[in-house]
Amino acid sequence: MKDIPARIAAFHADGADRYGVVTDAGVIDMTPQFGTCFATLQDVVQAGALEEVIAAVEGQAPTHQEADITYLIPVARPEKIICIGVNFPDRNAEYKDGQAAPGKPSMFIRFPRSFVGHGQNLIRPPESPQLDYEGEVTIVIGKGGRRIPREDAYDHIAALTLCNEGTIRDWVRHAKFNVTQGKNWDRSGAMGPWLVPFRDAAQLDDIQLTTRVNGEVRQQDRTGRMLYDFRYIVNYVSTFTTLVPGDVIVCGTPTGAGARFDPPIWLQPDDVIEVEAEGIGILRNGVEDE
Repeated sequence: MKDIPARIAAFHADGADRYGVVTDAGVIDMTPQFGTCFATLQDVVQAGALEEVIAAVEGQAPTHQEADITYLIPVARPEKIICIGVNFPDRNAEYKDGQAAPGKPSMFIRFPRSFVGHGQNLIRPPESPQLDYEGEVTIVIGKGGRRIPREDAYDHIAALTLCNEGTIRDWVRHAKFNVTQGKNWDRSGAMGPWLVPFRDAAQLDDIQLTTRVNGEVRQQDRTGRMLYDFRYIVNYVSTFTTLVPGDVIVCGTPTGAGARFDPPIWLQPDDVIEVEAEGIGILRNGVEDE
């Protein structure tokens, strides 16, 4: 596991939503120091102040232990959450339709309410037992733009996080041309646990991404094998929509989701899903019925 240089999280503690820097010794709440300027972690991102807040923890002791906080999704109300589908070679082969990988990425949107933070349970609704997992690397935009050149794309990324892009599989197939309703059940996915500031291309270009269910590796691949790399994604998405600070792009999952087993293996109450990526961390969530 690559070292994680800095971790800044949104969390709830002592009756209020807060943000702070996560260290091995505990969490340092930065809201008292910066809250009048930046009320939320999303405000910190939008102001381009992640590094300023992180640097300010020097010499400070933890204010909370991780056991005493509830992690929130890092960016609470982004203007856009855009998800990239079918972005690994083996993932395309799963469809068994004989078609080569498409020349352009599939994509769809998700709503913030469809995610929970690290350590919280995904919710399986009574309408379907087909709750599935998808582990993904996620980028957060720090500098907005339209028609961003590929060679400049990394200048527009503020931070990295992880996503379990939980899906209600049978609801994905309700209509002919969309997956929206299967991808947006309340609290069906997770995001977090924190933001890692993006400082170097090595943090993204070729890192290992792994998903485990109850300790069993279900998905594992490297971002260097993605069909559409991170630079391309920023360039392509910004061609048709203006990216703004705080926008979130979920960048695709490897093969091995539960739907692809024979028979399928759906998530059950008390399962534990871990999404891990080198240099970012581990996003861990349980499952419960609604």
